[in-house]
Amino acid sequence: MMNAEQNQSDVVIFILLGFSDYPKLQLPLFLLFLAIYVVTVVGNLGMILIIRINPKLHTPMYFFLSHLSFVDFSYSTIITPKLLDILIVEDRSISFEGCIAQFTFAATCLVMETFLLAVMAYDRFVAICNPLLYTVAMSQKRCALLIAGTYTWGTISSLIFTYTLLILSFCGTNIINNFLCEYSAILSASLSDKHVTEIILFILANFNTFSTLIVVLTSYLFIFVTVMKMHSATSGRYKAFSTCASHLTGVTIFFGTILFLYCVPSSKGSWLLVRVSTVFYTVVIPMLNPIIYSLRNKDVKETIKKLIELPKIKQNLLHII
Repeated sequence: MMNAEQNQSDVVIFILLGFSDYPKLQLPLFLLFLAIYVVTVVGNLGMILIIRINPKLHTPMYFFLSHLSFVDFSYSTIITPKLLDILIVEDRSISFEGCIAQFTFAATCLVMETFLLAVMAYDRFVAICNPLLYTVAMSQKRCALLIAGTYTWGTISSLIFTYTLLILSFCGTNIINNFLCEYSAILSASLSDKHVTEIILFILANFNTFSTLIVVLTSYLFIFVTVMKMHSATSGRYKAFSTCASHLTGVTIFFGTILFLYCVPSSKGSWLLVRVSTVFYTVVIPMLNPIIYSLRNKDVKETIKKLIELPKIKQNLLHII
């Protein structure tokens, strides 16, 4: 408690360096990230709208996808506006409270997305390996429980991470060589003994990452074995695999980026690599997900076409009247 009171009494400020060491790229990066954010907002909110208005998409798979879109939208909204801000203003500071708040909400969304991808992998496993039991195994009640569990655990995990930071002592101005308040950067700025905090981080972060990764890999292993055992024609196997293609692509990109960050050494030479990788999973992936899940989906494409053609139909009707 003494450390928490000290943080409140002293003025603690964090400076987000972002990409300040590349001054000529500030404006181009601002325009690029602004465009990405606009596409992210339109894509994810549009995906939620499409799933809501099309009765064909009222299935467990799209139910989970709508929540993934919501989490991606929230995650991007937590990170990107501050990134855009530090690209165009000279004052790159953020208060201790603001930094902790950004980290807490971002961590919540990150853990939620990790477990949502695992839940979606389980959904595909049940659909392909146990199709006759699918409606029972993935009932509305069970889907709601899976989503509730995902949201609850995401919140609990982020609160644990946040608490381990709040019990530490911070003082004065601290530099974060990134564009967001991420855990290791805040931790390195602390004046306290970090041993216990680092142990908690190691255990919880690895549990969240590798437990969900095991679920995903196990699900797709069973899916692969089941599809290869099918006695139907090649087209049947292709249809089975195509239902998983979008999710498998999203999982590969997401977990591939996370695992890549695990392997990046902590050195000054790796700072740029870490920032680029962080941009990818915080800014780019939320934009890519709605694109990935809509490219190979006929129902989504048809709904998009109807939404695009709707103003034309209304205009024609008014012209006839």
